[in-house]
Amino acid sequence: MPEWLWYVLIPAAFYALHRLALWMETRGWLYWTNSGGHSTRAGNAMLELQKLTDPSKRHVIEIRADKKPERDAAGDK
Repeated sequence: MPEWLWYVLIPAAFYALHRLALWMETRGWLYWTNSGGHSTRAGNAMLELQKLTDPSKRHVIEIRADKKPERDAAGDK
């Protein structure tokens, strides 16, 4: 197989996987470009550190942590 063909096939394969992931995201099977509002472990750890360093804003942090997006039975946002 010629070397130049690899330079075409590898990006094409990545693009095809990206399009497949986007299609799966529209079906609700996967979160690819939009996280769906899920918080990360690092984000939660930073919130805990902020609670310790700035106790005057603790109520704002707690309200944000309690707020969760509501979804209907079909899974739409």
